Amino acid sequence: MNIDFTKMNGLIPAIVQDALSGKVLMQGYMNEEALAKTQDTGMVTFFSRSKERLWTKGETSGNFLEAVSIAGDCDGDSILIKANPKGPVCHTGADTCWNEVNSSKTVFIDQLRAIIKDRKNNPSDQSYTASLFAKGINKIAQKVGEEAVEIVIEAKDDNKELFLGEAADLLFHYLVLLEAKGYELDEVMEVLIQRHQK
Repeated sequence: MNIDFTKMNGLIPAIVQDALSGKVLMQGYMNEEALAKTQDTGMVTFFSRSKERLWTKGETSGNFLEAVSIAGDCDGDSILIKANPKGPVCHTGADTCWNEVNSSKTVFIDQLRAIIKDRKNNPSDQSYTASLFAKGINKIAQKVGEEAVEIVIEAKDDNKELFLGEAADLLFHYLVLLEAKGYELDEVMEVLIQRHQK
């Protein structure tokens, strides 16, 4: 990561994004020392322009930002930090500094898709997902059918935990089936987008 701290008198913008939801949480400024401390401790640390010192987010509130990844932009004059927030991010108590709700976890589907693809391309004997790919498309499709029946059965009862468990099983096996067929979830989304526009 080549960051040019000279462009803005030693400070560069640091944008923090939720690692699971993808929601932009806040923006602060970092100098070289703040970046180094973030990398060393795993806790997002900024340079406070008002206090004129390093400031670790959450040092007074306890609402820390645990850094997951740090990347510089193409010009080397800003940073994108993906983090796990430990509570509200804004000093007002809001989830984000733009007063947005940050509750969606659907971006995790993309992480799960990447794991499924990896299990297909780099199988191991210990992986359940790899074992599904080894059994072939018919077994995978059968598993999706079984999970669909199980969620229908659970839908007729009133047990939230069992229903959500079956929903998770169905979604997981559906993603495996898409990967086995060589299709992307984005292609399915495109079908839905096209239908929505009609």
